Amino acid sequence: MSELRTYRAIGLMSGTSLDGLDIAHCTFKRDDRWHFELHEATTISYDDTWRNRLRLAHTLSGFELAQLHVDLGMLHGAWVKGFMHEHPVQVDFIASHGHTIFHQPHLGMTHQIGSAPHIAAATGVNVIADFRTTDVAHGGQGAPLVPIGDWWLFANYPMCLNLGGIANVSVKESRHIKAFDIGLCNMALNHYAERLGVAFDRDGALSRAGGLNEALLDQLNNLDFFKQPAPKSLGKEFWVNEFLPIVERSGLDAHDALRTIIEHIAMQIGTTLRNREQGEILVTGGGAHNGFLMEQIAAHTQHRVVVPDKKIVDFKEALIFAFLGVLRLAGEPNALASVTGANRDSVGGAIYSAS
Repeated sequence: MSELRTYRAIGLMSGTSLDGLDIAHCTFKRDDRWHFELHEATTISYDDTWRNRLRLAHTLSGFELAQLHVDLGMLHGAWVKGFMHEHPVQVDFIASHGHTIFHQPHLGMTHQIGSAPHIAAATGVNVIADFRTTDVAHGGQGAPLVPIGDWWLFANYPMCLNLGGIANVSVKESRHIKAFDIGLCNMALNHYAERLGVAFDRDGALSRAGGLNEALLDQLNNLDFFKQPAPKSLGKEFWVNEFLPIVERSGLDAHDALRTIIEHIAMQIGTTLRNREQGEILVTGGGAHNGFLMEQIAAHTQHRVVVPDKKIVDFKEALIFAFLGVLRLAGEPNALASVTGANRDSVGGAIYSAS
């Protein structure tokens, strides 16, 4: 790969919080290190129909899930085509994370939907997708993948915390990086915000109005996942089969459930960071906009929390998946064994041609 080459890309991220599709136009260059620019970016929200289709996707028959895979790819393709028309850009490729439906790496399986060939057909641009399965095939968790971007693009920060549907952390050590999922975040918070008639808990106002339930807090903190060593990762299965049933059995109203879940998230983050060297931690993802959550995280850690500009907060994952596409084209590892527990670093991603 030429050191002077510029890669122009669009990164797509559809997360488990069901907010919508993040679209980010980016460029990348490398001399002695990688440089990036994050240009135009937007989030297109899923409507109620689409949120419900994705929320229930794990219950579908094989045929129905295959059809949803195609439908979502056509939807994403139309949205990206509209984005490219609104912001006339020429890019080398589109990198799509897809939308995770199943994630059980202990079974050798992770599955994201959102047909990449249909995105390529709609936009006329080659699409790189399916970033996780190669790592899983090599015995890894297939997640998190964002740490490779933390290592190369955000090297000034010793730790990076992402508060998306799932909270995860990257920790830089002397010559490598370790990372893992900490626990649920917006996947749980948005669920109970919707019980109160809104898509999300703006600035944590609903959580702040609730009461902390110590019994539920203890139950959540004692789930087996939190006792497991890294590397480890979570999927929707943890929410559906373990976390949600415990909260529902508590009988709490939505405000109290939100308040207790906020405390649980903050405590797990604090516990995770407790034995790490003191320093800055870069916080991004939708949860960084939740003022009450950020207050509770600060109360449970001695690290200095840094929240970057809004564009990085909201589109860091889409940016980094575009970067994973760059590494795929360059033939360089984009999944790290030190993060996922795989038996080797690997180059993940399938390329779908638009021609």
